Amino acid sequence: MNYDLKIASELSIKASQVKATLELLDEGATVPFISRYRKEATGSLDEVQVAGIRDRVIQLRELDKRKEAILKSISEQGKLTDSLQKQVLEAETMSKLEDIYLPYKPKRRTKATIAREKGLEPLAELIFAQESIDLDTEAEKYISEEKEVQSIEEALQGARDIIAEWINENASLREKMRKLFLEEGTFSSKVIPGKETEAAKFKDYFDWKEPIKTAPSHRVLAMRRGEKELFLMLDSCPEELDALAVIEREVLTGQANSSADQVKIAVKDAYKRLLKPSMETEVRLLTKRKADEEAIRVFAENLRQLLLGAPLGEKSVMAIDPGFRTGCKVVCLGPQGQFLEYSAIFPHEPQRKTAEAGMILRGMVEKYQVQAIAIGNGTAGRETEAFVKTLGLPKSTIVTMVNEAGASIYSASDVAREEFPDLDLTVRGAVSIGRRLMDPLAELVKIDPKSIGVGQYQHDVDQNSLKNALDDTVMSAVNGVGVEVNTASKQLLTYVSGLGPGLAQNIVDFRNQNGPFSSRNQLLKVPRLGDKAYEQAAGFLRIGQASNPLDSSAVHPERYSLVEKMAQDLGSSVSELIQSEDLRKKINLQSYVSDQVGLPTLQDILEELAKPGRDPRESFEVFQFEESVNAITDLKTGMKLPGVITNITAFGAFVDVGVHQDGLVHLSHLADRFVKDPNEIVHVNQKVEVTVLEVDVPRKRIGLSMKSDPFAERGKKMEKGKGKPARNSESQGTMAEKLAALKGKFGS
Repeated sequence: MNYDLKIASELSIKASQVKATLELLDEGATVPFISRYRKEATGSLDEVQVAGIRDRVIQLRELDKRKEAILKSISEQGKLTDSLQKQVLEAETMSKLEDIYLPYKPKRRTKATIAREKGLEPLAELIFAQESIDLDTEAEKYISEEKEVQSIEEALQGARDIIAEWINENASLREKMRKLFLEEGTFSSKVIPGKETEAAKFKDYFDWKEPIKTAPSHRVLAMRRGEKELFLMLDSCPEELDALAVIEREVLTGQANSSADQVKIAVKDAYKRLLKPSMETEVRLLTKRKADEEAIRVFAENLRQLLLGAPLGEKSVMAIDPGFRTGCKVVCLGPQGQFLEYSAIFPHEPQRKTAEAGMILRGMVEKYQVQAIAIGNGTAGRETEAFVKTLGLPKSTIVTMVNEAGASIYSASDVAREEFPDLDLTVRGAVSIGRRLMDPLAELVKIDPKSIGVGQYQHDVDQNSLKNALDDTVMSAVNGVGVEVNTASKQLLTYVSGLGPGLAQNIVDFRNQNGPFSSRNQLLKVPRLGDKAYEQAAGFLRIGQASNPLDSSAVHPERYSLVEKMAQDLGSSVSELIQSEDLRKKINLQSYVSDQVGLPTLQDILEELAKPGRDPRESFEVFQFEESVNAITDLKTGMKLPGVITNITAFGAFVDVGVHQDGLVHLSHLADRFVKDPNEIVHVNQKVEVTVLEVDVPRKRIGLSMKSDPFAERGKKMEKGKGKPARNSESQGTMAEKLAALKGKFGS
């Protein structure tokens, strides 16, 4: 089937762009490759648009497969008419399609099935017509010992069962009911009696009601989790009278007689026994899918920002995984992240061997000419940072905290065991902390994204959708930055366009056996890396010391001859063209436009020649927490502190202020203006200044603000409410959200 026009209309792009993109995808091209190197074909669609086309065509193809199966099933029953076939083929959603199929869908033995077996369908048809009849006389005709119909009431009950099933299987009515549930329905949650104490973390949902159509993702997932953990009872329906009114308008003829009374009874039964459970299941699936999409979007965006964090670069680094009783694990790493030496120090209680620890650190710094010291931000992190700063190290030595979330997961992984089979788990964790400072992207790709600590209810969402979205995010980040093929790990190479785990391993094996790659063309010698994989991957792989300077750039090998032609026309070499801005200014791009290459690609090439292989990530900046604040007990209301955004959710942002417990900047305190989406103004790893609003030491809750005058509004509300802060439901959110947020336990 041709999907070009439909997808083009939905995504507000041209059908020709969709057609070209689908052809490339079907040929095996990746999203990064298409958006970077096939701009002429797609009309310069970006990664988001290309991925949107890919995902939508998958849905449409699945819908078509289901249509084929349904048509085959109905045909085999001998019930397929031209009209019915047309309805099936024109169905645009899976819900609509299943509604059409419902009357023909093989089902278990129902009350209506049993009634039909008793020969009661003619009576049901007579009653459903709602004409004036002698109901008892007509029903009495169906009393039969053989058919096991013992009385008039049994006959009428059977007829009503059949009518109820007809009502439930009415496609038009189901569509109206679905709309009613989604637009007028309410989520209603109540605590299961006797579980009030156990369910304390869901306290705000003990008696909670909220319109289905406006319920935000995080609250939907919170209520569902409470239900799953058997703490809450969750209902998701409209008012019963409203639902019955919709059905009655659809099926009642307006007659006032005994037949109509029977239909009304069947209407109530159809709703309570069939339609309500069915619609509620559908609505739960739809709202869950919507909530999943939002939670996954937030997670993916946070992950992207974390992966693209500023790298320190190739420097000699000391990394410290801090601890009290078990001591601090210290490693030194070379400029390429290679492990050099390990030691353990015990500068804190209970051992308190500060002199010995200082001597060891100073010796290692001098021995390896350490340029930066990375300290994990976990337990004893701030104390270790303070200790290191007392050692009188060279002022040029950077001392900085590093987010160690996920380092312990890495240290116990197969990847870590393969890299460092002879090192202890804790030592591997220290190595990960150091490498994360040098190049966050290269190190974080080794860890399951769900363990990095930037998600929201990640274990509650659809895991396949989550994995696909996170894989897309990692692939986008890796290819956006580019990969140095001679130093990249297998894990990093795996995410390069066109490669995958098998070819990534083959590249590493080839590199180990034959030494560093000297040119991109040499990649074709790697076993099983054929022309197609080379086409997809080459532009994203860098070879820093190659004789051809283009091999270290994002210019694709298929365009090398074009760049050489530009240089030749100017009477220069490619190297001179790269080095001279004056030469590049003389290039007239229009003269190089052809059937294969248009201005978008030519402009990309010119930009790349100006900064070949340029890392698009921000430059590294040293960050320091407030030295006088090391624990939550040091915090006081009104303090202004430097902090780092560690996680973003739909209702605010977590900020690390250096006290081993992230604080929450609620959505209403992210800026002086109204903010709907936190990602509009903040990003993970962003350095910010916050004001402490409130501190609850026993429950480890910290409320923060990024407003210029965070207490002004509170003062106004206090005055207005005569001493009681007014609750703004639109901006404040529920206490359940804040509790979950401040605990930082998403996904746990």
